[in-house]
Amino acid sequence: MKWLKAFWRRLKKPSNAAAGVVLFMGFVGGLMFWGAFNTGMEATNTEEFCSGCHQPIVKEIRETVHYANRSGVRAICSDCHVPHNWTDKIVRKVQASKELVAFAMGTISTEEKFKARRAHLANREWARLKGNDSKECRNCHNFEFMDFSEQGKRSVKQHSTALATGDKTCVDCHKGIAHKLPDMAGVEGW
Repeated sequence: MKWLKAFWRRLKKPSNAAAGVVLFMGFVGGLMFWGAFNTGMEATNTEEFCSGCHQPIVKEIRETVHYANRSGVRAICSDCHVPHNWTDKIVRKVQASKELVAFAMGTISTEEKFKARRAHLANREWARLKGNDSKECRNCHNFEFMDFSEQGKRSVKQHSTALATGDKTCVDCHKGIAHKLPDMAGVEGW
């Protein structure tokens, strides 16, 4: 029992060594948590992860210029659907967790069920992109770097107008650029 009383006294008056051990353990624990958290974040940004629930769409993108092109630049799901800045990324990951729940509940667990919900999902994503001025598109596409002399007349007119007025964002004109447009019959606003 003496050893327990001695131990208790030490806890009441921690030595510098004990405080150092506690700080070191907290630091190591924090590093381990941060490493596991970042590993999880990166794992959920892969095409393999996205195709677990969104296989029909992942197949579609493989047929577009965003997947295979002469320059060799490839966009994957997270390039367009996950913000690049950290705070917005965390918010988007929390929002996207609803999709994991929907998949687990069977709401989009088959290709047929997914297609039935696709218009709703597309509308929600288009609204998000419109709300943030297509920030994810602008990570790669920037008016300032566009060579209008290499674009068709219609594209030059549209891009110049959008640049001058600032009233349009990428998704206003480019819905369906990386995915086929869903059947919008019966969807509100169409």
